Amino acid sequence: MLTFLGATDWPGGTRFLRALEGLAEHESAEARTLFDSRLPVALGRAPGRLDVLGGIADYSGALVLEMPLREAAFVATQATVEPRIRLATLDATSGALRYFEFPKSDFEGGRFSTCEQSHAYFKANREHAWAGYVVGVLLVLLHELRLELPHGLSLLVFSLVPEGKGVSSSAALEVASMNSVLGVLGRSLAPDRIAILCQKAENLVVGAPCGIMDQMTCSLGKSGELLELLCQPAEVLGTLRLPEELCVWGIDSGVRHAVSGADYTQVRVAAFMGQRILSAKLGFEAAPAPEQHRGAGAHLANIAPSEFLSRYAGELPQELSGLAFIERYGTTRDLVTTVLPATSYPVAAATAHPIFENFRARCFRALLSAGAKELESWQLLGELMYQSHASYGTCGLGSPNTDLLVELVRREGVRAGLFGAKITGGGSGGTVAVLGRSGSEGAIARVLSAYTAETGIVSYLFSGSSPGAAEFGARWLERG
Repeated sequence: MLTFLGATDWPGGTRFLRALEGLAEHESAEARTLFDSRLPVALGRAPGRLDVLGGIADYSGALVLEMPLREAAFVATQATVEPRIRLATLDATSGALRYFEFPKSDFEGGRFSTCEQSHAYFKANREHAWAGYVVGVLLVLLHELRLELPHGLSLLVFSLVPEGKGVSSSAALEVASMNSVLGVLGRSLAPDRIAILCQKAENLVVGAPCGIMDQMTCSLGKSGELLELLCQPAEVLGTLRLPEELCVWGIDSGVRHAVSGADYTQVRVAAFMGQRILSAKLGFEAAPAPEQHRGAGAHLANIAPSEFLSRYAGELPQELSGLAFIERYGTTRDLVTTVLPATSYPVAAATAHPIFENFRARCFRALLSAGAKELESWQLLGELMYQSHASYGTCGLGSPNTDLLVELVRREGVRAGLFGAKITGGGSGGTVAVLGRSGSEGAIARVLSAYTAETGIVSYLFSGSSPGAAEFGARWLERG
């Protein structure tokens, strides 16, 4: 029997160990030979996250409030004598195995020796795109530690964080992978540094222009608490525990992406276009964050909403083509996106969103910090979430299905114990976060039932929380 020190005490740990034990009987030869039973194996674990408020404003320097989920990704890593990297991911539902291997020399002058080369490979070989997350983590880690890999590696990914739901399945995979590999290498890095490096891997190797909130929550989150992260660039201000009278849930819309809506990258580019236009027209270099925050600089989130409305809003076009922007302003300050000449961008809405979202997050935080023990405070918290959802839609990041879920929550309303709801993460589908009174599972069940009746979609419900990877660290396999 296989055991990890304390691993079964963590949500998902028992399922992972059963899956690991089952490799010996798996139909795939790659699975059966992945690990040598005589050698130690290191385990990393990182949860997904529920975006309660802040969301896509992270790349504009906003305060974000994020809850680590109960669902988590597990990664087991073993050093091998054979100089090869062997990657496998085991589907938690079907048991199907995806497999990818390459010589470790590919990190030393081969096809994975730079982020640019790695990105080009996985872009051209989509069937292996899933492996890019782990390869990116390994590559960035090796560069950061300035070392050549002293041996081969075998890695198994087993994730209970559903993909395509907007709850950071990719960040959970990256953070769990890095912690597991660090264990095998006998190295350690600060949890916030791990998060920053994982974001770099996703930006440069995978090619996803995500902000920092996902990796930071997966790494530093506290069970049952909201991580308060000021994204200037990544300052943890603390954590907030919801009053015992309140609870948050996540409801999956079943929509991976709404084709009719603008995508996350388009809205991100538009926000940086707006920042560049304000800088050129008005010499805008956003005011520093409040004194209690050490972050400062030209972040849109540092503009007060009243100042934006009175001084800046009138300077921004509702829509602007990439070509018109390039001809007049050149490039933006964003290092991970490109303005495309043929694309039309929602500049005004995308610029306004992080300014008002940061204000909403600060108000949410202030209400919770003051106790939020009465119904009026709970309704105000919920209204902030409803406002955030509406702002997503104005940017073009809504979807009919998430709008329906939010409307169903609103119909249940305060009398049923539900106070607010919003689309999460990058939007255009994915998961809706719901705030309600503890014990309101009956109202949540009615929302799920009504949603299924109208759409035919049976939703996944996220409920519960667990600690981030920093509390788990790297644990070693024992045989009992």
